Amino acid sequence: MKHEQEGEYKQSSIFLTPSEVVEYLYCPRFTYFMNCLNIPQHEEQRHKVMLGRDLHDKKKMINRGYLRKKVECLKKDIDVYMVSKKYRLKGIVDEVLFLKDGTLAPFDYKFAEYKEYVYRTHRIQSILYGLMIQDWYDAEVNKGFVCYSRSNYKVKKIIFRKNDFYAGEKIIEEILKIIQLGYYPKKTTYSVRCIDCCYRNICV
Repeated sequence: MKHEQEGEYKQSSIFLTPSEVVEYLYCPRFTYFMNCLNIPQHEEQRHKVMLGRDLHDKKKMINRGYLRKKVECLKKDIDVYMVSKKYRLKGIVDEVLFLKDGTLAPFDYKFAEYKEYVYRTHRIQSILYGLMIQDWYDAEVNKGFVCYSRSNYKVKKIIFRKNDFYAGEKIIEEILKIIQLGYYPKKTTYSVRCIDCCYRNICV
């Protein structure tokens, strides 16, 4: 009983960021190396990461008013830091949109091109932001928006369904289990992802 209580306490004190969830989806061993062994990624050595961070600095200079017509937005909160004890999530949402239909929606900037579909990782990240917004604002969230900077800031809408939120919660549970138990998960089945991985020299 004591060990079970300690395990529950350990899990309850862990908060994930949507970015950490995306890294898990890219390869589950990211979670192990970062959260169990505390080995940093050294992201500053990755060019795309730095360009992505630069975008998030530059987006503050963009005329955000153009969104009002495109997505029927009444107002917005910018760079909102949220912590959700319910979903074990924390992080900053680029924008929280207050829509005409009374619902709220996350708006996320991506340093990427739109290739006729929304990447699975972008979709799930938006869903996780939706969960956080629901809990933080105690409001309904049924859609999100992703802005692709390398496609002339093209904005794509993502519709959220109950199953989407359920899937997001299950992924969070899987990650917390790795961290709590400290077990070594299977690596990604996509070997091409290993080529540019910062952990490739220690991943066995």
